[in-house]
Amino acid sequence: MARISEPGSQSIVEAAENYEILEIINRGLAYAIIIAGFLSVVFIFVGGISFILSGGQEDKIKSAVSTIRYSIIGLIITILATVIIGTVGKAMGLDIIRYINFGDIIDTITQITNDDGGNSGGGSRSLD
Repeated sequence: MARISEPGSQSIVEAAENYEILEIINRGLAYAIIIAGFLSVVFIFVGGISFILSGGQEDKIKSAVSTIRYSIIGLIITILATVIIGTVGKAMGLDIIRYINFGDIIDTITQITNDDGGNSGGGSRSLD
């Protein structure tokens, strides 16, 4: 059976193994927001590098400016999504803002990769 523990005291893998759907939703939304923000910043840099390397060619400049523009729009949407999800989430009992922590994500990734236990088949984990 699922054991009940304090929310936020375990990783997303442990929450999934313990059937804690609220914890999975909280972490999933937080990770999606972090990934979206990170990708927006990466594409701003990619657009900037493309702009620098365009060599004055009009079509490459337009492509680079377009990449930067859409990346900034994506970053603004990510920030607005964080605010909206935080507000709506509090009304519904979700608190994803506390999960937006880069160190926590690195710990979870490390746990997922090290929790293999030597089995590359992945069949050793069960939700029973």
